Amino acid sequence: MHRDQQKQAAARAALDYIESGDIVGVGSGSTVHFFIDELAKLKGKIDGGVASSIATADRMRARGITVLDLNQVGKVPIYVDGADEATHHLHLIKGGGGALTREKIIAQASEKFVCIADHSKLVPTLGEFPLPIEVIPMAQSLVGRALAGLGALPQLRADFTTDNGNIILHARNLAISNPIQMEQRINQFPGVVTVGLFALRGADVLLLGGENGVEVIR
Repeated sequence: MHRDQQKQAAARAALDYIESGDIVGVGSGSTVHFFIDELAKLKGKIDGGVASSIATADRMRARGITVLDLNQVGKVPIYVDGADEATHHLHLIKGGGGALTREKIIAQASEKFVCIADHSKLVPTLGEFPLPIEVIPMAQSLVGRALAGLGALPQLRADFTTDNGNIILHARNLAISNPIQMEQRINQFPGVVTVGLFALRGADVLLLGGENGVEVIR
């Protein structure tokens, strides 16, 4: 099965977790693009969706899905998003597309977080994928030095601004043996908006598209 077919299979499997009348939180990225296309088939069943990025909102509207403001909804029963890396413990690295802060906000506001990905994203330990960190621009050097103190090689994502008007630093070669502890530590650096570790609030269900169908990890 081709990689895109694996992503599409995982995206389609996520529909089984959506109930009539749900407001669906929708993440960002290539796998989520497939999910939005699948979700459009249920647009008469759901009450709308909360988007994690401008690009996601645009794609949802283009497919006739009502986009709602998180501040105006009572609750988000389910959030569906992809990952750059995931473990069997349901800890994730996210933010390769730069939408990590809004993704983390919706994940925190959601009752259930369903992560969809192809099987290549499953890893024994997080950290091979450069860890994205959203940073207020004036704190770039300060945060970079703090990351270097953790043993990481910080690198600015060139020519990129988040939907919130900030920059992204990537922490390369960072050993993440304790994702919860690392998330807490980096989030405490002044100037950090948030880090792309989703461990304090990880996924509740991981759907992995593979050669033999979709694997479910809970």
